[in-house]
Amino acid sequence: MTLHQLPIANKEKVIIVGAGIGGLAASLRLSHMGYNVKVFETAQTGGGKLRTITGQTGEIDIGPTVLTLLPVFQNLFKSVGEDIFEHVELVRQKIIARHWWPDGETLDLYDDFETSRDAILNFSGSDSAKEFEKYFYDTRDLFSCFDIPVMRNPNPSMLDMNRAVLNNPKILFKMHPLRTLSSLLNYKFRDSRLQQLFGRYSTYVGGSPLESPALLSLIWQAEARGVWSIKGGMKKLARVLEKLANDRGASFHYSTEVKELNIKYDRLVSVKDNLNISHEADKFIFNGDPRALALGKLGQEVKKVAPNEADCERSLSAYVWGFDAKVSGPDLVHHNVFFSDVKNSEFYDIKKGKMPVDPSIYICAQDRGKNAPYPTTERFEIILNAPPVSRRKSTPEDYEKCKEITFKRLEMFGLNFQLNLKRENLTTPQDFEELFPASDGSLYGRSPHSLLATLKRPKCVTSLQNLFLVGGGVHPGAGVPMATLCAQLAVEEMTKDQTSILTFPQMATHGGTLTESTR
Repeated sequence: MTLHQLPIANKEKVIIVGAGIGGLAASLRLSHMGYNVKVFETAQTGGGKLRTITGQTGEIDIGPTVLTLLPVFQNLFKSVGEDIFEHVELVRQKIIARHWWPDGETLDLYDDFETSRDAILNFSGSDSAKEFEKYFYDTRDLFSCFDIPVMRNPNPSMLDMNRAVLNNPKILFKMHPLRTLSSLLNYKFRDSRLQQLFGRYSTYVGGSPLESPALLSLIWQAEARGVWSIKGGMKKLARVLEKLANDRGASFHYSTEVKELNIKYDRLVSVKDNLNISHEADKFIFNGDPRALALGKLGQEVKKVAPNEADCERSLSAYVWGFDAKVSGPDLVHHNVFFSDVKNSEFYDIKKGKMPVDPSIYICAQDRGKNAPYPTTERFEIILNAPPVSRRKSTPEDYEKCKEITFKRLEMFGLNFQLNLKRENLTTPQDFEELFPASDGSLYGRSPHSLLATLKRPKCVTSLQNLFLVGGGVHPGAGVPMATLCAQLAVEEMTKDQTSILTFPQMATHGGTLTESTR
């Protein structure tokens, strides 16, 4: 029996609505198992938030910029008899990020504990190095404690969280359940710059450190365990997943918007596209923002699938620049953060529904950290946090206003770009709402601003027995690794009652295409 010859019992039809990273990962797993998979996507290409813009130097990433939690992707490829290193060339970033403050001080954090601790020692002294050591091990323990019982659990409950704590009672003192992340960092670090640095990790799931629970300190561990860039850009990952799924029989239908999900006797029976054509299947996966279901955007009957999403607080949006240009000034690495004058000032503005006037600015210098000389004209992605559309409506003046705030701010750090920008170089919260309908422009689904926020997210299993959810708006949460893990959980739930005689071959170890960045 080959990898493609599977029991007839598994030849059920599956329709996946959306070709984001979650939809692509699900399509690959299911097509490999022998399901007849069709994927419908409104956009012209797959990848969802793994977006690009075309510049004079080629494709520029304007979505996620690196991979973290690499074992999640290794597991995906291994599950279909493949090796990720044979399909994408990964470059490990020894420097996780370079951080800049208005006073001219800089701090590099690294992908190993000892080097980061030494860097903090030189940056802020022995007390800060000791504080970092304690913080590192506390967050590592938190990550390990909740990884399997919560993050890798398709339907975690308060009971699961309580069991995790009861199995490791000391973890409660590391959770600080009554503190916000900002409060925890004020307690953990005396240096306000380190408070600012580690507070920023709440934005990785769309939260403000002023309102996110202290438990989100564990997010730091995702990067502490390693950061990889992909030669050819993040979009290459989406293309590889699509090709592997296509090789296994999955079909992809782009520029095809699913307008309605049709229910009969508490089962989803078909979807209707923008040409008013109905497509039937045995099982369905929705890879979109669950809020679209809650608001009835795909039919009134499916509002019950994620009812709590309609009015919940939404996570952060962003202003995202993508362009290529010549640059002069400070020595950039792949990941760079230029901090605001006043700690957390941007989050006060966002809370009030304002465009931040004193933002911290993230820059991905996409041609740096590749173990090769970077070109004269480089590719850049710049991200500023922003409120979702429900808190602030976009205006015609936003482009010029954001341009002035962004590049004047960077000039204060000595960073100068030779720019020729147009409106299409900027993605605003309103643009994100149009790209991802019913998202409210939010990039991370519902807000993480409560200790139990993760338990309130929609789960992959729904009240309709043959409809499953995947994506960043679904548990275990936002980000490329979590959406990929979500697809795994959904497929496991969908197929757990199926019997398959498929066995996977032993995977060889390949190291020829995994390289490390030295800066």
